[in-house]
Amino acid sequence: MTPGSREPRGPQPQPRLTPGTRPVIERTRAGIEELFFDLVFVFAFLQVTELVMNDFTALGMLDGFLVVALLWWSWSCFAWLGNNVQADWGLPRIGLLAATVVMLLLALAAGEAFTDRPGGFNGPLAFASSYFFLRLLHLAVHAYAVTRKRRLLMVAVPAVIGSGLLFSAALIPQHLADEPRQIKLLRTGLWILAVLVDYVGSLALPHWEWGVFSARHWAERHGQIIIIALGESVIAIGLTAAHIAISIRPLATAFLGILVVAAVQFLYFDVVALSGEQVVRDATQPARLSLARDAYSYLHLVMIAAIVLLALALKIVTLATTARDAGRPLTGLGLFSLYGAVVLYLVGNVGFQWRIRHGLRTIVWVKVVAIPALVILGFVAQHLPAMAALGLLATASLFLVVVEIIIADGQRKHLREAVLSKEP
Repeated sequence: MTPGSREPRGPQPQPRLTPGTRPVIERTRAGIEELFFDLVFVFAFLQVTELVMNDFTALGMLDGFLVVALLWWSWSCFAWLGNNVQADWGLPRIGLLAATVVMLLLALAAGEAFTDRPGGFNGPLAFASSYFFLRLLHLAVHAYAVTRKRRLLMVAVPAVIGSGLLFSAALIPQHLADEPRQIKLLRTGLWILAVLVDYVGSLALPHWEWGVFSARHWAERHGQIIIIALGESVIAIGLTAAHIAISIRPLATAFLGILVVAAVQFLYFDVVALSGEQVVRDATQPARLSLARDAYSYLHLVMIAAIVLLALALKIVTLATTARDAGRPLTGLGLFSLYGAVVLYLVGNVGFQWRIRHGLRTIVWVKVVAIPALVILGFVAQHLPAMAALGLLATASLFLVVVEIIIADGQRKHLREAVLSKEP
């Protein structure tokens, strides 16, 4: 669980750990078990795109975002725990491996999180059960490893309430309403409440039991999950194009899609990710907690959701450019997914930079100007064929990268040297 907003007085002590476990120190880095846990999210994010593709409506996209929000919160719980006790040692290691298995089950059920398919287990119930057991594993490892358990009950309350809401959504009787859409709306409403319980409820939790004891570990974990999400975008292009005969259209679409993904990763990893790590490293412990919660646990969700939306858009564009009517303009939700994904990503990226407040003002304003510019280009793109719309976005994304490099070149060099010189 992410900590709340109230800051303790005085310095933050290292948590007391159970014998046989190892505390996290400043030079601790992300472990192999944590990376293995992250890899499951490639499949989980792919399942989200399939979920939305099967219900490509505004409500279906909202459902997809809600699934991403709960997947992210599940991941974030273990990211916080892994920054308090090393995940590659003792029982926490076994707990994380078990969580990886349950996470895979959760990902498998994500495609039926809202609508059960004929045959097999009840999809929504399977998702709710997997989510509950994943949160239970997190609480169990926390209860074992960290001896100061006074706040464990308060951490468990949102997990239990949120899981209860998911079970309620899964078990809604079909005869409760006359139309299936009304059932779907009610189920979505319960999901929204479940998400709010975690994200809003965590702000009220005291965080005396928590700390950010390794800035490098914290930044690496969030960098890894960004890469995992970007990898899902690449896989989405490949899997879609793999079922199409090789020709100039799918190859050109894949090339343009990769350019957009490359630009997106540059806008985070070139300077922003390094600067975030430096700010967290230099902050006092109470300030670290607030930065970690706001800039990483909350604002990184916006970027993750945008990348998943981009993967969905690239699948749609790949299919559209190889259809018989490939010259037809990309409109509606397809166009919104394509341009909206990059706009949403920039919003999250700008929010992250503003929250860390560390020498990135020039770069921030470049992206702030780019957001309305991309919105305008989106309106222009609605009159273009799908491939031309993707090409326009790829050109704009690369132009943004070039402008950022030129305008902030001296600032970039100074920041990169400052960050790299402080590596432990």
